[in-house]
Amino acid sequence: MQVILKQDVEGLGVRGDIVTVANGYFRNYLSPKGLGYKATKGAEAEAESMRKASAAKNEANRAEADKVAASLVPQVITIAAKTDDGGTLFGSVSAADISAAVLEQTEHEIDRRAFQLDAPIKTLGQHMVMTNIHSQVQFPVTVEVVPEAED
Repeated sequence: MQVILKQDVEGLGVRGDIVTVANGYFRNYLSPKGLGYKATKGAEAEAESMRKASAAKNEANRAEADKVAASLVPQVITIAAKTDDGGTLFGSVSAADISAAVLEQTEHEIDRRAFQLDAPIKTLGQHMVMTNIHSQVQFPVTVEVVPEAED
């Protein structure tokens, strides 16, 4: 069955694509969630306009992501964390902590899911954290974890 996608569907296609799917997949998943509709001759022109709009939006998002990457790569994001006398962290630094620190220090709002951490940071010092804010823009952010100043 030929289907025009209304939204991006991971593993299937992007908005405006005409894809071939099984009848059951369309009937049970795509149609009820409003992700696609049956392709007809008249709808193909609409799909082409959706593809063009989607491509233009994607290019604008990529340009914005490139600007953010260019401004963040040379910066060092500093995060103060509680430590004991020996310098061991109490707890850890998570992606949410990095996201909040980036917003506070650079005024760029980056979703915590964009930071690719294998595990939370549990040591003091500098750490490189890969950031993926667009499907085609991936860059490292330098995070420095320092001991929190005691009052």
